[in-house]
Amino acid sequence: ARREILRFKDDMAALRVLPPDPFVPVTEAMPRIVDWIEECRLAGAVYRVDNDLYFDIHSDADFGQVSHLDEQAMLEVFAERGGDPQRPGKRHPLDPLLWLSARPNEPAWNTRLGHGRPGWHIECVAIALDNAGAPLDVQGGGRDLVFPHHEMSVSQAQVATGRGPCARAYVHTGMVGLDGEKMSKSKGNLVFVSKLRDEGHDPLAIRLAILDHHYRSDWEWTSDGLRVAEARLERWRAAMSRESGPDPDDAVAEIRAALAADLDAPRALAAVDAWANAQLAAGGDNVAGPGLVARTVDALLGISI
Repeated sequence: ARREILRFKDDMAALRVLPPDPFVPVTEAMPRIVDWIEECRLAGAVYRVDNDLYFDIHSDADFGQVSHLDEQAMLEVFAERGGDPQRPGKRHPLDPLLWLSARPNEPAWNTRLGHGRPGWHIECVAIALDNAGAPLDVQGGGRDLVFPHHEMSVSQAQVATGRGPCARAYVHTGMVGLDGEKMSKSKGNLVFVSKLRDEGHDPLAIRLAILDHHYRSDWEWTSDGLRVAEARLERWRAAMSRESGPDPDDAVAEIRAALAADLDAPRALAAVDAWANAQLAAGGDNVAGPGLVARTVDALLGISI
């Protein structure tokens, strides 16, 4: 696991993405997860079904603030994504599991809650609250995490801390596909940055291939998309390596405006393309142009030229 974490951090650094710090595996956070379950219990939000512990969603008056789904829609998604709405003894079908007592041939830990393991949502609550504090500036992830995971974890965090909101902003990305299917760990249809790097692909081209899609949009990873990104990176480098070029002011203003408009990265890339195309087609006499565009692309898009 440690070796995988180190490779992950190395890949993120190559993509010019700041990796999580600290990077805490759930297995190393078990005592604090138990502590946060106890905080929920002290708030009156925990009840027992057989030997398992559940969280009462009605203990959080703001439940539903993340997904804005109605109860029927929540029930449908909850059943599809690992929930147990039909379990007898629950106060409400949507109540999520906090602690599962040990089952045969499943991972379990000895704790003051007994021999067992935590529910999915409280794991993330404990790690986030202990290492980032509340409120978080941004809580984000894939759109498939909006419900139940983020909805449940937000409620548990707010009840455990006695305050809200859990985060100042909730941001969710579109789904990435491969060969017509959603890319996911469970399906095993993943494209790894490490493998692409081992094949000799420039990490900045990989970053450009990702930036070519708005973060909220669904899109599909393709080899053609990576080739387009590699050609774009080569074109940008050629344009910005010249001693002078077209006036950069409009391009820089458009890049800033695009990113201020809900991080519209494709629009920002198009602005750089327009400047680079003008540079390669006709050039210019602005000696500050190439350097200013390069610094802007570096600072705002994370692409070093």
